[in-house]
Amino acid sequence: MNVLVTGATGFVGGHLVDRLLARGDAVTAIVRSPDRARGLAQRGVRLVAADLSGRAALGDAMGGQDVVYHAAALIGSPHEAEYMAVNRDGTANIAQAVAAVPSPPRVVLVSSIAAGGPSRRGLPKSAAGDDHPVTMYGRSKLAGERALADHVPSWCVIRAPAVYGPGDCDGFLPLFKAVGFGLGPTFGDGSMEVSLIHVDDLADALVVAGTAPALEHDIFYVSDPVITTGADVIRRIAALMHRRVIPLPLPEWLARAALTVTGKWAEVFGRKSILHPDKANEFYQDAWTGDPARFIAATGWKPAWDLDRGLADTLEWYRNARWI
Repeated sequence: MNVLVTGATGFVGGHLVDRLLARGDAVTAIVRSPDRARGLAQRGVRLVAADLSGRAALGDAMGGQDVVYHAAALIGSPHEAEYMAVNRDGTANIAQAVAAVPSPPRVVLVSSIAAGGPSRRGLPKSAAGDDHPVTMYGRSKLAGERALADHVPSWCVIRAPAVYGPGDCDGFLPLFKAVGFGLGPTFGDGSMEVSLIHVDDLADALVVAGTAPALEHDIFYVSDPVITTGADVIRRIAALMHRRVIPLPLPEWLARAALTVTGKWAEVFGRKSILHPDKANEFYQDAWTGDPARFIAATGWKPAWDLDRGLADTLEWYRNARWI
């Protein structure tokens, strides 16, 4: 198959490209910096230099593609307009470029559980409809989903929860480092229920979403079916690292104050960080959980990594990379 990937130099996009190349697909990647993506080119990926606002370049890349995997996204900014410019308007540009070619490819959008908003304890979400995002990022991802549906004849949206695994530097690396210092940070009392997914399982699910005919015009939650909590994740990491940890429950007022400081620091130095006060709206909910049963029933996909094996795989990669 001929496939195009946006966000191919990122965490999820990079693992997706690995899967597609292993399948023997002809992969094209839209990249902002060909120099940064030189490693992809060396592996046979065709590079198209463009960003999500460059409609002409995007259109040139769409011809002859069977599937477009849209994994590029802005995940950190202090301004909602910046999120919307990338995650809503950029997705709309992709969708319009796809719709303009004679035989439009299917588009698989890598979305987020944040687009649907928090769930209730013990009641994971399984489909779109009850959507109430609580952050700027979540609202922009939901807007991107709607922009896709407005323009593309064949599409599928995958809402992923927190993603972990080799190469992750934003979500789980700070937790492993904290446990290494003997600390067990949790938001509140650590009882918030969460769904997780190993990055390889997500990449496999995305490949399936690009090829399974039963997934037209639908939004799916894809995750490990086993729900955990923040405190349980810390406990499992501590066991893997053979560390005794001091519980460190973070009250909401403290987290908001700390995020205000880190957010201002990132702005001063011009860095795109997820650590802004708005993020606290996610950290203090009853649950962020999704139910993958619909996706499993439609495709037969099943996650290969349970949480203990997945965290062990992540820890081994961090150690080999000397990140911890």
